[in-house]
Amino acid sequence: MKTAKTQLACLAAAMLTLSTPLLAQDKPVEMKFASWVPAQHALAKTGFEPWARSVEAASAGSIKVAMFPAQQLGKANDHYDMARDGIAEITYVNPGYQAGRFPIFSAGELPFLMTQPGAGSAAFDAWYRKYSAAEMKDVKVCFAHLHIGTIHSKQPITDPAQIKGMKIRSANGTVAQMMTLLGGTNVQVSAPEARDALEKGVADAITFPWNSIISFGIDKAVSFHTDMRLYAAAFVWAINKPWYESLSANQRRVIDNHCNNEWAARVGADWGAAEDAGQEKLAKSAGHTIVKLTPAQTDAWQKAVEPVAAQWIVAADKAGIPGRAALDDLKRELAARGATK
Repeated sequence: MKTAKTQLACLAAAMLTLSTPLLAQDKPVEMKFASWVPAQHALAKTGFEPWARSVEAASAGSIKVAMFPAQQLGKANDHYDMARDGIAEITYVNPGYQAGRFPIFSAGELPFLMTQPGAGSAAFDAWYRKYSAAEMKDVKVCFAHLHIGTIHSKQPITDPAQIKGMKIRSANGTVAQMMTLLGGTNVQVSAPEARDALEKGVADAITFPWNSIISFGIDKAVSFHTDMRLYAAAFVWAINKPWYESLSANQRRVIDNHCNNEWAARVGADWGAAEDAGQEKLAKSAGHTIVKLTPAQTDAWQKAVEPVAAQWIVAADKAGIPGRAALDDLKRELAARGATK
């Protein structure tokens, strides 16, 4: 007969077994994370890597995230389709690289819409969740976030009239509309190809965030950086649906807990701060000039690009949503979260 001490030991062992997290029993899976930014890029360090480590920890190691930076699995323009087709389980997507394909999403790219990337990311992600399942039905949208950028050039730019006749590498389709409106010619190349376009004279200027000018080596090709919050570039992390649906319930819960508005805000804020820090780095670098604008010059830019928002409203109407009401809703979300301060 078992002693009372032995019985207690057996009971404790049984309870420990019952309380062991079910995650430990999950089948190990790999999550290939494809991006087109360099491995040392600020977003990789402040966004991709912390997210991946958190997923691995929360899944008790049953989800292993393998990083494939710098277009290793495919060109930047193809990353949405790479997630759809299972070339990678999760990809970093710039929907604006395929102008017109995601018209609702492009609201996040409108000029002078916001000034704070963290709050802007949280607001835009919350707003876009109402539309993502329909517009990006081929994938599971993890979350959306953004950065805020300006124009960097070989000659100083202070007036929107200077854009006429210039060749501009635009960040996305919406910025391309803006440059066309101002009389510029758009050079359609992805971020990794931008330096080459500038060095070869294919482009005269580029719209880009501050620190990425350095991490992509574009600081070797441009010298002047206009100090304004001209535009936003918005991104999504897209997940392959069949892969997600094949996960255990616990693993899906881990992914869901990492595909929320809190992570959108965190990535937007951390990456945004890292990008904005690039302005000071450039200011201290030999051969680089930060071009300051007067209030009147900033007003001139804002008035010159106003028609771009009207163009978005028309495109949204054609896509089946009331464009003006949707844009007003986004503006309210941005204001409520302090993204326009």
